[in-house]
Amino acid sequence: MVKKSLMYINLCLILLCLSCNSEKKEKKEATSFNVTSPLVKDTLIDKDYVAQIRSINHIELRAQEKGYIQGIYVDEGQFVQKGQLLFKIMPNLYESDVNRAKAEAKYAEIEYQNTKNLATKDIVAPQEMAMAKARYEKAKAELSSTNTHLGFTEIRAPFTGIVGRLHVRKGSLVDDGELITELSDNSKMWVYFNVPEAEYLNQMSERTTNDPMHVRLRMANGKEFAQNGVVETIESDFDNETGNIAYRATFPNPKGLLRFGETGNVVITLPYANALMIPQKATFEELEKKYVYVITKDNKVKAREIKIAAELPHLYVVASGLGKDERILLDGLRMVQENQTISSKYQNPEKVMSNLDLYAE
Repeated sequence: MVKKSLMYINLCLILLCLSCNSEKKEKKEATSFNVTSPLVKDTLIDKDYVAQIRSINHIELRAQEKGYIQGIYVDEGQFVQKGQLLFKIMPNLYESDVNRAKAEAKYAEIEYQNTKNLATKDIVAPQEMAMAKARYEKAKAELSSTNTHLGFTEIRAPFTGIVGRLHVRKGSLVDDGELITELSDNSKMWVYFNVPEAEYLNQMSERTTNDPMHVRLRMANGKEFAQNGVVETIESDFDNETGNIAYRATFPNPKGLLRFGETGNVVITLPYANALMIPQKATFEELEKKYVYVITKDNKVKAREIKIAAELPHLYVVASGLGKDERILLDGLRMVQENQTISSKYQNPEKVMSNLDLYAE
């Protein structure tokens, strides 16, 4: 009986030891983490710049004569052709002026012809004929002037474009120079954006040809505009307050999707040599600063702040704060603490990056 009891106790002790060893092994395995190093490789990065979108031609249409709006022949947002009649200011007064000027011009013409006939017969002096001719020329000039003023009562489109908001209604009394509407030519769009001085210098120094710089446009909804643009002008001076210089890119707008006043981001793709890249999932953020966990030679965890130069799909390009040969924690960032000693398994950075849909050149 005693022998059986001893055997039972020994069996329990063996099972207990095996259980402890299993728990220690599981605990040891639980503290084993994957680590990797940055990948150094030439790649392409996208730089975004806040942009303002403007029409290639955007003007205000204003009344050139005082009067009542007699007719409005367009609506807001309507596409109009060059020369199309848009508005008409009541022309009655100006029509009367034209009729009076016509009569005066006709009278002056008859007087001039009569005087001319008499002058050929030496009945009147040459000076009198010259005076009659002058009165006739003056009457013709006044007729031309009144016709011009009458023409101002019709407001026509100076170019093909889209009508803006109407600031008047039929029957409104407008003064000379009063704003009626705007007209925009959106066949092409001018997109303005500012580039910091350091980036301007990098862009200009890396250019090897005089070919225009091609850019893309990311619209306010996050989607890229279908047409690429070309940087056509760069201002001559830097802004002393911001340290930026203004660029202007021209984008074709065949479907009229872009409108005056929109915003977006101009995207410039630039080569980046020897980029130091790490997975985004290997970073964490505190107070708007980016950190990684660096694994020291004695396998201790140390938090390190890094600066980000650019963001790629699933990746960050590191500007500073990390060396190319340093090891960083790849996963399990929430499971470790500062100065904790861990067991790690090294993952080749190229293998790690290949699983992150990396596009690099």
